[in-house]
Formats: sequence, C-alpha cells, structure tokens
Amino acid sequence: MMTIKTANLGFPRLGKKREWKKAIESYWAQKINKAELDQTLQDLHKEIINVQKDHHVDQIPAGDFSLYDHVLDTSLLFNIIPERFQGRPVDDELLFDIARGNKDHVASALIKWFNTNYHYIVPEWDNVSPKLNHNVLLEKFNFTKAQGVNAHPVILGPITYVALSKGGEQSFDEKVRTLLPLYNEVFESLTKAGAGYIQVDEPILVTDQANELQAITKEAYEFFNKETPSTQIVLQTYFERVDLSFVAQLPVCGLGLDFVHDNGYNLQQIKDGLFPKDKVLFAGIIDGRNVWAANIEEKKLLIETLQSYVNEIVIQPSSSLLHVPVTLGEETLDNSIRDGLSFATEKLDELYALKQLFNEQDDTLYNQLKEQFERFENQSFKQLEYDYDSVKSERTTPFKERKIVQDQVLNLPDLPTTTIGSFPQSREVRKYRADWKNNRISDEQYETFLQNEIKRWIDIQEEIGLDVLVHGEFERNDMVEFFGEKLNGFLVTKFGWVQSYGSRAVKPPIIYGDVKWTEPLTVKETLYAQSLTDKPVKGMLTGPVTILNWSFERVDIPKSEVQDQIALAINEEVLALEEAGIKVIQVDEPALREGLPLRSEYHEKYLDKAVHSFRLSTSSVLDSTQIHTHMCYSQFGQIIHAIKSLDADVISIETSRSHGDLIKDFEDITYDLGIGLGVYDIHSPRIPTEEEITVAINRALQEIDRSLFWVNPDCGLKTRQEDEVKEALNILVQSVEKIRQDNAVKQPN
Repeated sequence: MMTIKTANLGFPRLGKKREWKKAIESYWAQKINKAELDQTLQDLHKEIINVQKDHHVDQIPAGDFSLYDHVLDTSLLFNIIPERFQGRPVDDELLFDIARGNKDHVASALIKWFNTNYHYIVPEWDNVSPKLNHNVLLEKFNFTKAQGVNAHPVILGPITYVALSKGGEQSFDEKVRTLLPLYNEVFESLTKAGAGYIQVDEPILVTDQANELQAITKEAYEFFNKETPSTQIVLQTYFERVDLSFVAQLPVCGLGLDFVHDNGYNLQQIKDGLFPKDKVLFAGIIDGRNVWAANIEEKKLLIETLQSYVNEIVIQPSSSLLHVPVTLGEETLDNSIRDGLSFATEKLDELYALKQLFNEQDDTLYNQLKEQFERFENQSFKQLEYDYDSVKSERTTPFKERKIVQDQVLNLPDLPTTTIGSFPQSREVRKYRADWKNNRISDEQYETFLQNEIKRWIDIQEEIGLDVLVHGEFERNDMVEFFGEKLNGFLVTKFGWVQSYGSRAVKPPIIYGDVKWTEPLTVKETLYAQSLTDKPVKGMLTGPVTILNWSFERVDIPKSEVQDQIALAINEEVLALEEAGIKVIQVDEPALREGLPLRSEYHEKYLDKAVHSFRLSTSSVLDSTQIHTHMCYSQFGQIIHAIKSLDADVISIETSRSHGDLIKDFEDITYDLGIGLGVYDIHSPRIPTEEEITVAINRALQEIDRSLFWVNPDCGLKTRQEDEVKEALNILVQSVEKIRQDNAVKQPN
C-alpha cells in the first residue's frame, strides 16, 4: 500500500498576534535594538517550526521565514542590489532601506504577488554584479533542522525570480544564465548540510508567460542536474494549472501541483497519463488561500484517484499558507461558523487526518473533521433575493457632459489637489477605538473624539491648501474590514491577520452569507466633515471588487454573484451620501488588477464582471455627483481599457513606486476621463522633494490632458506619522502652486 506523507510550502510569518510585525516596527521606531529584534524573531521562528512539528508535518519548510519579503531575500542572496543602494554592506539595514527607502533614495517598487494581496519588492537589474552573498538560506536550513524536524529548504526559482524583475541590459535568458552557477552553489551547500530535497518555487510556470520560457527553463534545470546530480529538487507550482507535458520532462525528483485553483486541469492531465512514474507528486489538495474547512471526504476521494496514476504522493496545501491567518485557536466564534473554518494551523490538521486515514486506517480525526464540515454545510446562509433591475449599471450621460456640470458645481482650480482618503492612525486613534470596542469608554466619548480628530484634520487640510478634502477615516480599522463589520453576511475575526506587504498586515473579513446594506455606514462622519468647510469633502467607500478580493469569499456560489451583492450594498451607501449633499464620492478598487486571473483566457470574463459590479455600485448618481476611484501598486497596462470602462469621473492611480512607468500605459490609449497620478510614495518614511513632485507632474502632463489632471499622493496616509504627512502635503501643494503660476505666465491675456 502506498504511504502518504505530508509537506508544507510555507507558514505565516506574522505570529498569532502579529509578534513579527510588532517587533520589526518597534525596531524601526528605535524602541528595541537589533539584538532584541533578532532574539524576538528567532523565538517566533522556533514557535512556527514547532507548530508544524506538533501537527505532524513530515517535511517542514526552511527559508519561508523572512525579515520582510522572500523575493527581496533572494535579491540580497545573489547581490541584485539597486544601483542607488550599492556600495554598502549587504545586511538587514540595506534590506530595510531597499524596501522602505531612506532620506537619500526612493524604495524599490512594490508589485502584487501573482493574483494575491501579498506584495513583493521588485528586483532591479541595472548595473548589478551578481554573486553569492552571505548564505542566509543555509543558516535558516540549519536552524530549522536544529529544532529536530525533517526540514527542506525553500527558494524562489531562477525563472520566476527573473520574470518578476525589471531593468538591466541583459536579455531574460542571459540574466537566468548569470544566476545558475550561484543557485548551484547554494544547492551544493544545502545538499552537503543534509537537505533531503530542495523546494524550488516556480509559480511563473502557471501563467501564459510559461510557453515562451520553456527553453530557458529546460536549460536551467538540466544545468542543475548536470552540475549537482546529488541534489534532489522538487519543483513547486501553484495558483493555477501547469503544462504537465512540459514540466514532467524536467530532471527533478518531484513536482508540486495545485489541485484547488487549477480549474480541474491538473487532475485531468494526471488522468491523461502525463505524470511520470519516476517522480513524486506533491499534491496541493488543501486550499492555501482561503479559510474554509476542506470537504475532507472529497479530499479522500481525490487522493484515491491520484493513487491510481502515480507511484508516490506527498499531500500539501495548494500554496504557501502565507495567505491565511495563523490559527483559529485565539478566536471566539459561534460554532455554527467555526465548524466551517480552517486557518493555517487547522489546515495542517486536515493533512494529518488524511495521512492517518490512509497510512494507519485511523479515522478518528478524519471523522471529526467530516462531521464538523457536514454541520456547517447543513446550514443555509443564502435566503435573500436581489432586485438588480432597479439599479443602473451605466451612467446615462457621457463624461464630457457630466464634467461640465461637475465643474460648475465644484468650481475647482487648475490641477486640483486631494488625498486618497485616510490620515494617520496614531496611537491615540487606535487606543480610543480599542477602548470603545471593549466598552471602556462610552459611545458619546468616542464620537466626541472622532469629531475632534476630523475637525483637526479638516483644519490641517485647509491650512495646507488642498482643494478636495477628506474626513480622514479615523473610525476605520481597515478599508475592507470596516465594511465587513457593518454589512450583513460578513464575519470579522479578532486575530485573523494576513501579511500584505512588509510589516503591514490586514484582517480580511469572511463572507459566509448573503450581503446586505441595512443602514448608512459612512454618512455621519462625512457629513460632519463637510459641515466644517466650504471646500468639497469626498465620501470614501471601498468598491465591490476590492471588498470581495480582500475578503475570504464564500465558495458555494459564483464569485461574481457575491460581488454583485456587495455592489448593491455599496450603491445604497453611494446614494445615501449623495442624498446627504456630498458631491464627490470615491469608490476605491485597488484590487481590480490583483484579481485578474493568471491565464488570459479568463481575463475578458473577469474584467467584464468587475466593470459591471463597479458600475452597478456607482451609476445611479446624478450627473453633478463626481465619482472617483483609486488603484495602487500593480501592473495596469493590460487592463487599461477596463479601467476606462469603469467610467469613473476621476481615477487616482499610483506612479511613484513604479517611478513613472505607469505613464507609458497611457501612450497606447486615449484616456479622456479625469485622472490623478500619485506623485509620491506614502509607504516610505522618506519625504519627497519639490523637484521630484514637479518632475512627476510635468512628465505626466506630456501624456494627459491638463484639464483632466489631478495631483495626489499614491495611496492612503494611515500608516505615516503626522509630521511626515504635513511636510509631504505642503511640498505637494507648493509644487502645484508653482506649476499653476508658471502656466498662468505662459497663457496670453
């Protein structure tokens, strides 16, 4: 009988209560020293290893625990250092400066990790000198192994690493060939240190780009096989299907395939006999990206099917568990919902239950999980009927005509300035919110504090000279969780944190039932802010695509149906704001690009549904109401036409982290709606110079009609310090004022 083993591809770094985040941010704030940071993280790393050990994982990853980002770790390992940061010791201080920027240099770009809400630091190849630096991966492997576990090293593969990079004069293939001997050195060191196999992650092979990369992929893995024949490589793919007819021919000992997000293709390829008998199948059968408990009976049947076609199986999550919270153990939830949930730790239990069932015929844990799942499934959370016909799905008046009306109502100056929505969530703000939630202060005390904070920041914006103001979102913990707390059909956890970028963590709500709006969500604070100023104040909402993508969505009905339910709820709030007299309403969709399927064959359907949902939430307003939206930190070129189809009156979009690269996307399309380009990076503590902002604006004006152009930071300001925000916004407004004056001088009387 075939023995089933279990493996894990990666575990969340954050810790059960975000210990990882808190330690790193305490170090940045100089509250702890480097030795204290290192000790805290080492203790957390041990805890993470032991959690996997205690949950009987046979093969535990080493190298997934990072100080910031695993792609950036790979860059430092191979000395792919941005030119502006070169000449320094390759250490943790360099890592932080590349990721966050410093007073002298801008940070490297942030981009979404495939179609997830995780962001990686983009490697830069301009004038680099690749070499093997301090072998941190070997240290992590030895550390993990020292905890008494069967550890396997994890490294991002050369094909994916180069595909995620930018810059440099070398061709793609030349860059890969430059790295191969360096990877080989690492592989040799790990093999000598006792690595049974090395997990090499190549998720780029599940994308459309894989076809054009086959030759260099084959060359790379044949090189490894020739140069280090004793090294056992397991090639891991995830997030979609892979061309098994190609990867099965690569000289590796095992292949990791995603059987959750592959739309059934990987299983069909197995049934078609494309998996070689001499390789180990690492079967990703437990969803690594969502929080729902596995239908354990279905997983049992899947394993039985796979056993008919392959000789050796290791079962694992479909991807790294980086994308889900750590554990349900800290949550206080109603059992009716809890029975249906599974976080990272509980997913290890699911693997163990299946292993015990097959290897030991011990069905104790299997039956327990099966009964829990059935209890959850027998409940009905889908009871509502929705009236989509009563809501408009497109604006009836063209933008050019709407703009005339809006210009008359708003009376804004040339190059209007605004922010994206949020202002600093200071320690005081967070404390008041926590005290209110824990009944330590009254509703009246909390509301008084919020009003004082709103008034203070309206005054600050007036003093700075911004043209369109915001209330600051001090009542909101997160741009999605806030709505999850107030809309029916959502569950909000206490410790369900997930890493988004660097030390930034989000707590995605869980959509378990039908979504419905029952009362105004944002009107009170927005209307109060508007009462304090004669300038327009934006109503700030999150759009349906982003709420869906940044939540853990239900899987019993199509995603598009859930998305439209959310759209109807947001439409209700948009109309409530309009009824209250708010003339500018921003419906943010930063996740629009992120949710794009990895395979182009699904793009059109996804984008059509995304555009439809956004317009469903925004199209019922009057012509005089100006609809804004916002997107950030993604590659937008391939969806620029869909962005235009949203028909938002103004879109604000990031360009600072991409160092203006986004502007190139507008060269191939006539974008004739309002657009605000983010002219400085809010995710860095670095204050922009007036010259930098002026250059960014003038460059954009070469491609974009001045009458359509807005100026703003590239994202919300909640993570920044108050002094940083004031200084940066003052520089932004001063830059705009000078450009306005220069333009006035050029214009004839």
